[in-house]
Amino acid sequence: MEKLTHMDESGRPRMVDITEKPNTHRQAVAKGLVSMQPATLELIKQGQMAKGDVLSVAQLAGIMSAKRTPDLIPLCHPILISDVRIEFDIDEKESTVEVTATVESTGKTGVEMEALTAAAVAALTIYDMCKAVDRGMRIENIRLVKKSGGKSGTITLEENR
Repeated sequence: MEKLTHMDESGRPRMVDITEKPNTHRQAVAKGLVSMQPATLELIKQGQMAKGDVLSVAQLAGIMSAKRTPDLIPLCHPILISDVRIEFDIDEKESTVEVTATVESTGKTGVEMEALTAAAVAALTIYDMCKAVDRGMRIENIRLVKKSGGKSGTITLEENR
């Protein structure tokens, strides 16, 4: 079994030392799904939700959360993020909104946690803005689908659909 990198010899938490790692271009893509009633999706599409433009607010929340990831996840390195993109794919047949968060940086450590945080917070924002009209919404399947950069190179966990 591999040694846990966030634990010292005594089993106490520590931040991983990345001092000697080279700077490389890093990218991570994460996704999540928000399921809802068809009427809720229609309100979102038409911009008729009482709290405002759901997808614009969720997009902003995702971007902001990527930048705040080290404040939320213990031992996560603060990094200089060069780009965050939050995109939405509406599936009317399934009555879902798929959130895709892409985060990029040039640095010594990856941006997977930033992408996962952005996808999760964008989905949470959709939920928050719509919960008054749809208590049965579900946030599902938050996951990393791709990462690139660093020693491990490109890892694709899921092909784009």
